[in-house]
Amino acid sequence: MRYFKLAEFACRCGECDSDGSEMSPRLLELLDSLRTICDFPLIITSGYRCPKHPAEASKSVPGPHSGGVAVDISLSGENALTVLSAALAMGCFTGIGIQQKRTGRFIHLDIAQDHEFGGPRPTIWSY
Repeated sequence: MRYFKLAEFACRCGECDSDGSEMSPRLLELLDSLRTICDFPLIITSGYRCPKHPAEASKSVPGPHSGGVAVDISLSGENALTVLSAALAMGCFTGIGIQQKRTGRFIHLDIAQDHEFGGPRPTIWSY
């Protein structure tokens, strides 16, 4: 990876020994390409989530973060629009979630396959 360190993608539950190596190599390649296109740093706020992670433990069906095929990137304003536009143009992300409320502004990107984590793909949603 050119722009990221595996540790940026490690589970942050505080109860596991994740080091980020659980992430899909394909997703990491795509994120490097996205970073090149956008030409500004992408701050990863969530990558892999183990089964103990609160956001995964509360789900009845595991989500794409638990499979190492999803990330949340802290973004707002013009940068959020740039990343969203680039991600759509790349045509490789099968899940795009947008949270742009005052608190917790981020964009979720994943490469989950159709029904792999409970829902049809491709899809886009807002939080």
